[in-house]
Amino acid sequence: MSAIKKQPTAAGLKAQALDLPDLAAYQPGSVVSREIISQKTGTVTLFAFDEGQGLSEHTAPFDALVYVTDGETEVIISGKSHRLTRGQMIIMPAGEPHALKAIKRFKMMLVMIRS
Repeated sequence: MSAIKKQPTAAGLKAQALDLPDLAAYQPGSVVSREIISQKTGTVTLFAFDEGQGLSEHTAPFDALVYVTDGETEVIISGKSHRLTRGQMIIMPAGEPHALKAIKRFKMMLVMIRS
């Protein structure tokens, strides 16, 4: 019987080199999120989307930066489709409707800075 390795908390991630995509694992039929930083001034969250999963259309009061660390996604902003793959990023403007869908399973880092 093997022990389950507990993921370090956000505080446990500080002051060490980390491989970003390894911080959230894919799960079949799911969207997994892991908060990396959470402050009054903003958040950094890593997401892992299984193929076909997504986030429905919504708006946010602040700009949000999406950086794809693995896979392929479609990001729709105000009705316009954008395909992103590993290493690409896009900024979703505040107040504009946006949605995401995994074309292939993908991981992304979402950075929101509040003003």
